Amino acid sequence: MIATISQQDAATDLVATYLKTITKQGFTGDTDASYASRLTAATDNSIYQQIPQGIIFPKTEKDIQIALQTASHDPYLSLTFGPRGGGTGTNGQSLTPGIVIDLSRYMREILEINAEEGWVRVQTGVIKDQLNDFLRPYGFFFAPDLSTSNRATIGGMVNTDASGQGSLVYGKTGDHVLGLTTYLVDGTKMSTTPIDIDKAQLIAEQDTVIGNLYSTVLDVALNNRDAILDKFPRLNRFLTGYDLEHVLSDDLLTFDMSRLITGSEGSLGIVTEAKLNITPIAEFKTLINIKYDSFDSALRHSPFLVDARATSVETVDSKVLNLARQDIVWHSVSDLITDVENKDMQGLNMVEFNAVSPEDIKDKVDTLCRLLDECVQHQKNGVIGYQLTSDKSDILKIYGMRKKSVGLLGNVKGSQKPLAFAEDTAVPPENLADFIVEFRALLDSHNLQYGMFGHVDAGVLHVRPALDMCDPEQEKLLRVISDEVVKLTAKYGGLMWGEHGKGYRSEYGPEFFGEHLFNQLRIIKSAFDPRNRINPGKICTPIESEDSLVSVDGQKRSWFDKQISIDVKTSFNNAMTCNGNGICFNYDQNSPMCPSYKVTGDRRYSPKGRAGLMREWLRLQESKNIDLLEVEKQLNQGEVITWWERYQHSRDKSKGVYDFSHEVKESMDECLACKACTTACPIKVDVPTFRSRFLNYYHSYYARPLKDYLVGNIENSAPVMAKFSSVINPIVNTKIVSKLIEKTVGYVDTPTLSSPRLDKRINKEHRFNFDKLSTLSAEQQNEYVLIVQDPFTSFYEAELVESFIKVITALGKKPILLPFKPNGKPQHVKGFLNEFKTTAKNAAQFLNSLSEINAPLVGLDASLVMCYRDEYNSILGDDRGDFEVALDHEWLAKESFKPFADQIKNETSFTLLSHCTETTAMPSAATVWQTIFSDLGLKLNTTATGCCGMAGTYGHEVQNQENSRALYNMSWQGVVNKHKPEQLLATGFSCRSQVKRYEKFKPKHPIELLAKIL
Repeated sequence: MIATISQQDAATDLVATYLKTITKQGFTGDTDASYASRLTAATDNSIYQQIPQGIIFPKTEKDIQIALQTASHDPYLSLTFGPRGGGTGTNGQSLTPGIVIDLSRYMREILEINAEEGWVRVQTGVIKDQLNDFLRPYGFFFAPDLSTSNRATIGGMVNTDASGQGSLVYGKTGDHVLGLTTYLVDGTKMSTTPIDIDKAQLIAEQDTVIGNLYSTVLDVALNNRDAILDKFPRLNRFLTGYDLEHVLSDDLLTFDMSRLITGSEGSLGIVTEAKLNITPIAEFKTLINIKYDSFDSALRHSPFLVDARATSVETVDSKVLNLARQDIVWHSVSDLITDVENKDMQGLNMVEFNAVSPEDIKDKVDTLCRLLDECVQHQKNGVIGYQLTSDKSDILKIYGMRKKSVGLLGNVKGSQKPLAFAEDTAVPPENLADFIVEFRALLDSHNLQYGMFGHVDAGVLHVRPALDMCDPEQEKLLRVISDEVVKLTAKYGGLMWGEHGKGYRSEYGPEFFGEHLFNQLRIIKSAFDPRNRINPGKICTPIESEDSLVSVDGQKRSWFDKQISIDVKTSFNNAMTCNGNGICFNYDQNSPMCPSYKVTGDRRYSPKGRAGLMREWLRLQESKNIDLLEVEKQLNQGEVITWWERYQHSRDKSKGVYDFSHEVKESMDECLACKACTTACPIKVDVPTFRSRFLNYYHSYYARPLKDYLVGNIENSAPVMAKFSSVINPIVNTKIVSKLIEKTVGYVDTPTLSSPRLDKRINKEHRFNFDKLSTLSAEQQNEYVLIVQDPFTSFYEAELVESFIKVITALGKKPILLPFKPNGKPQHVKGFLNEFKTTAKNAAQFLNSLSEINAPLVGLDASLVMCYRDEYNSILGDDRGDFEVALDHEWLAKESFKPFADQIKNETSFTLLSHCTETTAMPSAATVWQTIFSDLGLKLNTTATGCCGMAGTYGHEVQNQENSRALYNMSWQGVVNKHKPEQLLATGFSCRSQVKRYEKFKPKHPIELLAKIL
């Protein structure tokens, strides 16, 4: 029996009242205290989980001021706040038990640029890659480079004083901050820029909130100058929390409060705006990928590479390289990082040179290459080979692989996962190799696996030990290793937190600073936030406060996960393994993952959000002593509850009776089931699969809408309707019937059935005859191609199947149209898993029966062909058999088109828009089409696009119309409008249908064009 779930950890009445109050007072943004949204904000890219009381999404600075001013009066003085940007932190900086102030949803405007003076002014919700895309046409970029640059916000970068690749040359975020706008805990607005020390002292004399702050900070910074300089290490990465050193210039003539706020992790105020200096783009780049026989060799060679005047030196170890080989990302870099014959590549250094002129770069590159040749020839320094590229797109691909390292490490098999908790250590680069030897010895002494990558030029290495945090003994190891790493970094003159800030490691602050200096930090905190209400527990607490600092022993995600049985966790592995890296928040609108998040900006509707909700749903089910896997078995055998019980539960739902399942269902309903997450996510979070299982559970308990039954049965109804297409089409297309379908079913723009239907378009010799085929020799059978039908092309786009038959014939093969067998994909999407298993079993049995015929099986629709490969494996297991269905381009890739080139005269240049499922699951598809067209003497351009907004039936559902159109406008409309209709080609049936309904023409499939010109 599936039971309802009561609301967990409900927002307090005080928070609910507060959210209503600020709305009445003019707050124009969103407020949300739903459990689902709070869960989504309860995690970041760390191992910790802290469920907040509520979230506010301000649209303006005035909204933030209203929120803070309201909270500075009774009865709201007990409320605390935590600012949040991209949520990419690895140490829980943005996690809070209070109210989250999320600036990433709306405060994303680039306000002003002054190219002549070299600065830009932005709201702090702006994403790093968004800013650089804006700056590129002006010839500038914002220099600090992060692996999470496609989702990290400027506010997050400011609050953690972020840095990354190339920091030796370009510095950290703080080196580029020219001014900040910060709202203090009482709502006071403070604008900060570098000013003369005399002016700062005049401000400090004023009896105002800001005057008091200036007085306090000046007193601490000036009176403790020698101690500060002695304590802060002389490192490129010396992130310590409050940057007391750089508040004052070296000559003590300039004061800059912005440097104190930068790196303060949101514990001093809410930063809403930043003025940043920008760097001219160095147009000329060369990247040398140096391969080593060991990772130790790569580390020990790095100081030599820095001395070669490189812009940056990045490194990855063999574990990261091997994980990359198993990921979709390797497709883009495999020819740029090839293996060395008879050598085992155990480490890779990526050395970048860049300059504003080719002369400035040539001598450096040539000199290094000569030295590397000598190393290879004489087997010196562990160098076994190197590759060089100056192509900008190739360089970006390699760095894309490097940036994905964070997520890739989380995709290792087994329950022990590489974790971020002591992974941004910084030591002087000359000490790095020896430091790592001891670090490795520490981890090896506990028999731990780990992966390594990082910025060796700055002495920063990311080391992620693999631990199972659900194992109490291994959880204790986290504390042991953390303590040892603090000691180890001190031994080698470094820091435990070289790049990613303190967060839950704040407890080590007193040990690093010493009692006196740490108390100076507390004095500053007291001046800014005397009641400890802004990101409490991070960095330090007010001087008079008895509040504790957050600790590495803080509440972790594993605390929740431990309450889920091992069998359930294993079964729902595709949701449980999400490590929070958040690549699904990718700013790039042309990235296929994740359309529902891109169009809504709501993180509940992202793979990370859905995985988090699913984890909690599983936990809550088990808290009710429900054996989920046993219930699923029962569901797959038929009904679990009676229709009357389902009616009663549905009636309760209509009355507003709370069940967390409804919040999960709302999130799942927004999923387009495009499956981009299953490949684009480094962890391979598979939302469509666990979504189907959830819907299967949910609708055993709550009634289904009529449209689910229509979609689930489309493969049975479409063949029947197709026989009467000449009658059905005119009726369905009338306004009255269209409105009726919209009102009763909730569907719009019903697609038109093919007329004449497919069986009227094909000749007798193309019909399937098993007895005839089975009597032929294997060689004769090899001349045939068996076309696997799908419901979309066969019944709604029969002209495409007809064109494919023509292409196959033109290539000298004999096409045979197999009888239509339902695939079951629509059933899977809507969670009819019992019915899907039956459909899959029947289809697999039929396709396996053709195994004795020596002819390829080929399909035309990517989503259904991928269903044979993925969902069939999941639901049938060994019963699936070994049949293989290729997509059209996969089969065509083996055929020769060059003999036709002389016969074709076509000057038109074509542009291909790819299906999103195909783009992520088959990244080489577009290249295959380009090769085919090239062989024919035709030019085919490809362009990156995200989801078109149709995705099966999603774009036909009434409630999705606004989002469907917005997705199309976001990614497809611009490309479509740049081309003539005859120039556009699209591989997806859904995509072609979407263009047709908005642009009133239907792009051809590449097959249709080939059929026309061959």
